[in-house]
Amino acid sequence: MNKMNQKYRKKLANTDLEFFDAREAVNAIQPGAYEQLPYTSKVLAENLVRKCPPEDLTDSLKQIIERKQDLDFPWYPARVVCHDILGQTAFVDLAGLREAIAKKGGDPKQVNPVVPTQLIVDHSLAVEHAGFEKDAFEKNRAIEEHRNKDRFHFINWCKTAFENVNVVPPGNGIMHQINLERMSPVIQAQDGVAFPDTLVGTDSHTPMVDALGVIAVGVGGLEAESVMLGRPSYVRLPDIVGVHLTGKPQAGITSTDIVLAITEFLRNERVVGAYIEFYGEGADSLTLGDRATISNMTPEFGATAAMFYIDQQTIDYLRLTGREEAQIKLVENYARQTGLWSDGMKNAQYERVLTFDLSSVGRNIAGPSNPHARVSVNDLAEHGITGDYSAEGDEMPDGACIIAAITSCTNTSNPRNMIAAGLIARNANKLGLTRKPWVKTSLAPGSKAVTLYLEESKLLPELKNLGFGVVGYACTSCNGMSGALDPEINREIEERNLYSTAVLSGNRNFDGRIHPQADQAFLASPPLVVAYAIAGSIRFDIEKDVLGYDADGNAIKLKDIWPDDAEIDAVIKQSVKPEHFTKVYEPMFNIEDILRKHTEPLYAWNPKSTYIQCPPYWEGALAAKRTMTGMRPLAVLGDNITTDHLSPSNAIQMNSAAGEYLHKMGLPEEDFNSYATHRGDHLTAQRATFANPKLLNEMVRDEQGEIKQGSLARLEPEGQEMRMWETIETYMERKQPLIIIAGKDYGQGSSRDWAAKGVRLAGVEVIVAEGFERIHRTNLIGMGVLPLQFIDGESRKTYDIDGSETYDVKGDIESGAEMTVIMHRKNGEQVEIPVICRLDTADEVVTYNEGGILQRFANDFMRDELTV
Repeated sequence: MNKMNQKYRKKLANTDLEFFDAREAVNAIQPGAYEQLPYTSKVLAENLVRKCPPEDLTDSLKQIIERKQDLDFPWYPARVVCHDILGQTAFVDLAGLREAIAKKGGDPKQVNPVVPTQLIVDHSLAVEHAGFEKDAFEKNRAIEEHRNKDRFHFINWCKTAFENVNVVPPGNGIMHQINLERMSPVIQAQDGVAFPDTLVGTDSHTPMVDALGVIAVGVGGLEAESVMLGRPSYVRLPDIVGVHLTGKPQAGITSTDIVLAITEFLRNERVVGAYIEFYGEGADSLTLGDRATISNMTPEFGATAAMFYIDQQTIDYLRLTGREEAQIKLVENYARQTGLWSDGMKNAQYERVLTFDLSSVGRNIAGPSNPHARVSVNDLAEHGITGDYSAEGDEMPDGACIIAAITSCTNTSNPRNMIAAGLIARNANKLGLTRKPWVKTSLAPGSKAVTLYLEESKLLPELKNLGFGVVGYACTSCNGMSGALDPEINREIEERNLYSTAVLSGNRNFDGRIHPQADQAFLASPPLVVAYAIAGSIRFDIEKDVLGYDADGNAIKLKDIWPDDAEIDAVIKQSVKPEHFTKVYEPMFNIEDILRKHTEPLYAWNPKSTYIQCPPYWEGALAAKRTMTGMRPLAVLGDNITTDHLSPSNAIQMNSAAGEYLHKMGLPEEDFNSYATHRGDHLTAQRATFANPKLLNEMVRDEQGEIKQGSLARLEPEGQEMRMWETIETYMERKQPLIIIAGKDYGQGSSRDWAAKGVRLAGVEVIVAEGFERIHRTNLIGMGVLPLQFIDGESRKTYDIDGSETYDVKGDIESGAEMTVIMHRKNGEQVEIPVICRLDTADEVVTYNEGGILQRFANDFMRDELTV
């Protein structure tokens, strides 16, 4: 603790704990200022008072009080949460860092997470066996273990080789739902001091626990590594936007309907990078489950966090999920004393306030392709989604729904959604409705507690009867792990060139993500997913068309099977119990301390593995100086390029560059697994760069000038069209530095660091775009790639960029500096393009100049070793 900050250390009333009084510290600078601070600012102020060096405290607090955004201040998250894909790649990096340090003569055992780190294995399970198959869960788990043997061996080594690491093994749930239901204490108590729980997580949906009043931010694996190793995350005060929720939801409206409407609303309000704080009578009426559904979708509306105040709903939820009574009392006591309770937020001042009326929300789906593309189910025909879906017998119709998945922590964390799905299944079964035979159905809860309360309510058999048996406790279809389709269904889709779709209760529906055979995907609430499994086609007008006929020949529509709100509430009250959560989580977290003294500090890399390899980031071209001269474009791209375009996570196909490599390495096609699972092996993962078959690279056009779709590039100066990977290989052989030109919102979507690693390994030194999503921008910097932004009103179109040019970058690399990109056309013309350097903090400048986060770690470590 900083000695000079001890004067703010006080006794927390009614406890044996102390706390750091941010109210006193803030009001000492400006009387009465604390009471007007947003919730986020209060938590950040406490973090500064408790952790900031004394000499920087006053200036840092002034930044918060005066709402200035021009200086950096340190933020020290209390913990790091990882899923197994980015968590594993982060630890592969740390294992590689140990190797690099050992080669330089340092002690590799000293490279350890300083901040407590929790790794949950939840991204590895594919739905190879659907919910209508017997023992689907057990079969899918066995396949998961077989395919991921190398990965799980490495993760098990991490448990014993590194300090401060806890691992939740596969088959237990999704990290965000586990975090919400158990891992987050809301208020921490360590070394006799109480303070707000804060964290970063290696997934963009980490803000789900913002619903508890916990600042939780999604970051890339590279930034997580930085925090793990004890380096503060340097931030500037974000835009903090108040969203006043008014009204109450209409009858029959789910939290999914609400969040899809809010996502559309906030995307349109351009809240990219902002911290959102929801409040008002509408927020008060939402259960914690409803709030968590909203907070989970934070990256879909482009924000960094989506906070709710601590109030009675928070306390009720902690009690419902089986938290200890002493912890529940600590949360309420601390929040009330420090002004974090909702009553203490009445005077909060926001520079920007938006209003959203919950009573205006109707039943919605989102799609295709974007989570913010909301469509009312009453307007499906107007949007061209519904149409003729007739087919003969069991023949698949146009728009066939080939996947209907109740999946994702977004919705399976909310008992109202899950009970509603169970009730609609029960009602459908009573009337004799069945799923269409071509629909691959699955139920993948984010927590085993869901299964327990569905069993308690006797609704799990009803879901199973319609094909929604439990297939796993993992991300599954939402993460692109939908598994293989029946070969006959594949054949019919291909032979008839059918338009086929997926409907899922997830948070992502980007092109090519859910399944290679699903042309498009739509997000819907769990009960609507059940309804679409019965309908069998996205062309079916789900609100208006006839789902089937009862025994008396009466037409059955959605309204006839949709459950009543009062019945949902009654079932929840009777069937969702604290003991369900206690039964699941007490064994999971009753982990004895692990002896680490016998574990070798360096990992025994297997050169034949296609899952785990020692990374190359400290050697060769990656360790060399970036020239930023004579760069050729690898791609010229439009708006809304997602991390799924940059480095897809779905199943690997044989005809892809990665599939051909895995085949060459002797891996059977059925064990190719997903791109995501191979990210611990750079040799496989780099072949995923721009491998999305839906990519539109403006450099590649047909004879009519239309952009060709696919993983394609144009080799220059030859002007030869090639597959993306072959183009990258050629440029790598030539040691040709590369640049990418792009439009707005470049890098939206997941937090995957391989979206940055892949392009850096390809030789990309600079990306010029109209705008960057926050997490991807930091990942680029972490890999030593320079993000530059066109000035407002300019774009690739302003300069008629076609990809045949070469580029140089001139100017001092400083935070927010004006720089110049010099474009050399083939005809000899030279054009100067003004750009803004998107290194947004001084710390980012240091990281970039060192070559990236990993190089900075190694350099700092060796400097410290030499100093000692």
